[in-house]
Amino acid sequence: MSISAADVKKLRDMTGAGMMDAKKALSESNGDFDNAVKYLREKGLADSKKRADKEANQGTIGDYIHFQQDRAVAGVLVELACETDFVAKSDEFKNVAKQVAMHIAALKPEFLDVEDVPSERIEEEKEIIKKQSENEGKPADVITKIVDGKISSFYKDYVLNEQTFCNPEFYEGQVGTMIEELSGKLGEKIYIKKFSRIEVGT
Repeated sequence: MSISAADVKKLRDMTGAGMMDAKKALSESNGDFDNAVKYLREKGLADSKKRADKEANQGTIGDYIHFQQDRAVAGVLVELACETDFVAKSDEFKNVAKQVAMHIAALKPEFLDVEDVPSERIEEEKEIIKKQSENEGKPADVITKIVDGKISSFYKDYVLNEQTFCNPEFYEGQVGTMIEELSGKLGEKIYIKKFSRIEVGT
């Protein structure tokens, strides 16, 4: 089918993709914009996996200070890593780092990745959930499913890359997926390297 220049521009504006990638996505999707966006995201994620072994020794520090009644009560620093100085200096990259810092301030994650959660913490959570379920009279086979479900919820509550991003107007989905899509869009290995959050009274 024929793909108009206007359609290509519209898709590029929606996704930030290159002209040829946008045209190919529309062609592969028979002009359907939703499927074209999905195609580009999948392509970006695939490309980011190929870059997994590359060095990402550039980046920026996102920061955010939360004020309450003219007093700073919480602060966040987050390192967002990338491969080149060119991407590190881009407004989009720096804005994402800032947005992630604001998210951390609001949702208070304790860990960056699932692998960072100590096994002792998980076993402790499982034991608490199991005992609660037993006290409620749940059968053993149901308790196993309840434990699995609540541990999954635990990750979504306390692990940064598993959390749903706090501002749906900026991005709808998990923080980790947002970073993977940014990696695909900008064509570099991008990831959150580390973060720190401090709060008065804690």
